[in-house]
Amino acid sequence: MPPVLNRKKFLTYLGTGTVALAAASTGLDGLVKSAEAKTPFHYPEYKRPKKGPLKFQPIEPTTKDDLVLPKGYKYEVIAAYGDKINQKGDTFGYNNDFTLFFPYEDEKDRGLLWVNHEYISDLFVFGQTIKGGYSSEQIKTMLYNQGGSIIEVVKDRNGWKMDTESKYARRVTGLTPFALTGPAKGSKAVNGAEIVQGTFANCSGGKTLWNTVLSCEENYESTSKSANLDETHYGWVIEVDPFDPAYQVRKHTALGRFNHENTCMGLSKDNRVVVYMGDDKRDACVYKFISKNKYNQKDGKKNSKLLEEGTLYVANFGEGRWVALTIEAVQKAAKGNAELLKKFQTQADVVVNCHEAAILLGGTPTDRPEDLEISPFDGSIFIAHTNNSNHGNFHGHITRFFEKDNDHGSMEFQFAIFAAGGIQSGFSAPDNLLFDEDGNLWTVTDISSGSVNTKIWEPFGNNGLFVIPTEGKNEGEAFQFASAPVQAELTGPCFTPDEKALFLSIQHPGEETEDLANPTSKWPHRSGDKMPRPAVVAITGFK
Repeated sequence: MPPVLNRKKFLTYLGTGTVALAAASTGLDGLVKSAEAKTPFHYPEYKRPKKGPLKFQPIEPTTKDDLVLPKGYKYEVIAAYGDKINQKGDTFGYNNDFTLFFPYEDEKDRGLLWVNHEYISDLFVFGQTIKGGYSSEQIKTMLYNQGGSIIEVVKDRNGWKMDTESKYARRVTGLTPFALTGPAKGSKAVNGAEIVQGTFANCSGGKTLWNTVLSCEENYESTSKSANLDETHYGWVIEVDPFDPAYQVRKHTALGRFNHENTCMGLSKDNRVVVYMGDDKRDACVYKFISKNKYNQKDGKKNSKLLEEGTLYVANFGEGRWVALTIEAVQKAAKGNAELLKKFQTQADVVVNCHEAAILLGGTPTDRPEDLEISPFDGSIFIAHTNNSNHGNFHGHITRFFEKDNDHGSMEFQFAIFAAGGIQSGFSAPDNLLFDEDGNLWTVTDISSGSVNTKIWEPFGNNGLFVIPTEGKNEGEAFQFASAPVQAELTGPCFTPDEKALFLSIQHPGEETEDLANPTSKWPHRSGDKMPRPAVVAITGFK
């Protein structure tokens, strides 16, 4: 395996159109050091990072069919595809992704874990590749195994495990009725629907300030087509309350319809809710939503109403400003174009056809903006731009946004390239992001299963989990913490509040398998199991 060169580089933005950064992905030296973005790391109103040394000895890239961790760390499988999660007999869905831990207030080592389920594999779910369309029973199975799982997890003297006797454990699936909220509810743009069937293609998500989960519908097109469902009912951000089975699960149309990766929520200086979002496809945009009304902590879960009314914005990188996606602005930009004016008649049309409206109004097409996270230490926003082969950005980069006056409600921003993927940094295709108490940024990688360990991606081995300091002498330098099983992707990292355990999804191990009798992976290597199974693990060993 060729050596991975280790070099930290803080690159400036190249060009004002597509965020291609071909030079960044090749690891070229000497790229404009004069415009490096340097800001005070800590602001008084934010948490203060501990700035401790790395707590692990970094590992080397590997092709081993296991979840490989540094010395002193171990993992336990909490739940895998097909496992029973409650006494009712519900089972854990397929291709788990985003995880979010909700600890009990009075018991730190027990809580609920929300887990997304993104898509299925015909071969491992049905035992064969389905050709010529799915039967009605197969459609039910396909929809059931997507969406989300709510499981109860507990730590005992033997480690973390799932409690299947939980009164909260349940599934939210492609069969669950959802209420629409916001401008598209009941509109012609969604064919009059107020209640829609199910959620699927659930990729990542985020937590609200009122302790519910937001889950994002990403690549919904194939499932909606296979299940003969109305495509306009998917591609939204959903909201679920893990602790309340009676809570009406909902889709917030004010946040726009596109290939949602995740959400991260903050507050503007005037106390309005701000939600940052990325559209995970090539040449797609970065968005934020600002609520019309103000957040009141005392209102608890009633604050969900704030996501029903407000303004959706798209980022114009070339001008460093946020552009409001309003029907008035769209119609003005479409003046003289009869086809566009026919399509965009109401705000519902804008949110349903969000990407088209964003491009029309000057939103910058970027390189697959996936996870966005707000730094709890300085309020800057980190964006994982995974890659874009259309423009030669094969390894991706992580962008750092700085809102004017450090206000999430600002209409202007600056940005920098915090870290660029490539052999110089040791990682390729950054995806989900997470901060730890030391101020480090954790990122998993998303090299496609068909590309991993081949051609220009061969030096990286299997997909991995990396830690990148956000300040100090190692700022922007990646250190590998974990390596995924064969053809798997690590997704949805989530710490417990004390950072003594890390929940992590292992998604699509053995995805390139063509013959069930000869799978390319058998992870998690359960006794007697002849197939790989996506699963959620708990990693321990943190001091």
